[in-house]
Amino acid sequence: MDLPVICEESYPLKVRVCSQCLLSQLEQFKAPDSIFGNYAYLSSYSSSWVDHARQYCEMMRDRFGYGPATQVIEIASNDGYLLQHFKKMGLKVFGVEPAENIAKIAWETKGIPSMPKFFGVDAAIDLVESGRSADLLMGNNVLAHVPDINDFVAGLAIALKPLGVITFEFPHLQRLIEYNQFDTIYHEHFSYLSLLTVKKIFLNHRLEIFDVEELDTHGGSLRIFACHQDAFGGAFDLSDRVGDVLSEERRFGMEDMRTYAEFNYKVEETKSKIKKFVNEANVSRKKIVCYGAAAKGVTLINSCGITANQVEYVVDKSPHKQNHFMPGSRIPIFGTERIFETRPDYVLILAWNLKDEIITEMKGVREWGGKFVVPIPELLVLD
Repeated sequence: MDLPVICEESYPLKVRVCSQCLLSQLEQFKAPDSIFGNYAYLSSYSSSWVDHARQYCEMMRDRFGYGPATQVIEIASNDGYLLQHFKKMGLKVFGVEPAENIAKIAWETKGIPSMPKFFGVDAAIDLVESGRSADLLMGNNVLAHVPDINDFVAGLAIALKPLGVITFEFPHLQRLIEYNQFDTIYHEHFSYLSLLTVKKIFLNHRLEIFDVEELDTHGGSLRIFACHQDAFGGAFDLSDRVGDVLSEERRFGMEDMRTYAEFNYKVEETKSKIKKFVNEANVSRKKIVCYGAAAKGVTLINSCGITANQVEYVVDKSPHKQNHFMPGSRIPIFGTERIFETRPDYVLILAWNLKDEIITEMKGVREWGGKFVVPIPELLVLD
C-alpha cells in the first residue's frame, strides 16, 4: 500500500476520577458523531461474541418468560448480532444505532429495523411516541461510550415500560485496574465504570439495580439488571449478588484515590516491558506482526511508541478495516491470510480479550515455529 500524505490529529489521553461519585471519565475532545457517525466495527465478525449474545438471549427468555408480545430494544445494536437471536425466537425487536452505515447493514442482512440516532432523552421520547416502549431495554458496551451519561440514563427511564427490565454490560473498572488493562482506555470510551458509580447514577433517575452478573467478556465485565424504582421490591427482588459486588469493590479500594495512582505506576512498568520485547526482537531480526485493529490496539501501540519500522503489519478479519492504516503508527492493516503468506516469528495479539478464539483459528502459525504474544495483563510469549 502506498502511504498517503496526511496530517493526523492527536489528543491527550488522561482519565480523571471524581472523589465524590467515583466516576472515572475522559475529557471530551471529539464529538460523538465524529467517532460513531461512520463506524468500522461490526460485532458479527467475532464468532465468540455472537455466541455470547445468543446465550444471553436464551437466558433472558427463560428467566423472564419473554414471548411474541415482548418488545426488545437494543441501544447500540450494531449490525444486528444480538437482536437476530430474539427475532428468531419471535420477539419484537428494534435497534437504536447511531452509525447509519451499520444500521443499514443490520436491516439489509438481518432484517433488524433500527433508528440511526444517538440515544438519550430525545431518542427515548421518539421511541415512546412511535409506540415502542420497551419490555426489555438493553445494550452491550455502550454505557461507557456516552459523554453525557445522565442524559442517557434519563432516556432509559423514559423508554422503559412500568414493569420493564433494563440490562447493560460494561467493562468493570475494578478488573481493568486489577488486570492492568490500560489499553482499553481510549477516546471512544468516555467513562470507566464500577457498580458503586452506576448504582448512584441509576438511583438519580429512579432506576434500581436489582441484580448483577460478573462476566469474563472484555477482560471482566458486569451485567446489571435494573427496573423502575416503583417496581423494585414488588415485581423485582434484590439479589444478594449486588451487595457482594459492592462489598468486593470496597475491599479492593475503589473508594480510595491511592488505588488509581498505583495503577498508573503499574501501567508504566508494563509499557516498558512491551517496548523491551519489541526492541529485542528487532535487534534479533525477528518479524513481528499484530492481530486485531481494534481501538485497544491503537492505544497500546501508540502509548508504547511502536512504529511501522518495528511491526510489519496488523491483520483483522473485518474487510472494513483492511487496506487502511493504524492511526498514529501508520502500520498497514491486511486480512488474516497475510500471516500465512509472510510467516512471521511473532503474532502480537492486540485483541487479547479474544485470544483463545484467535489462537485456535490461527493455530497454523506454530507450523513454522511462530509464537503468539499476549501483552495484557503482563507480556507473555506462548511457546
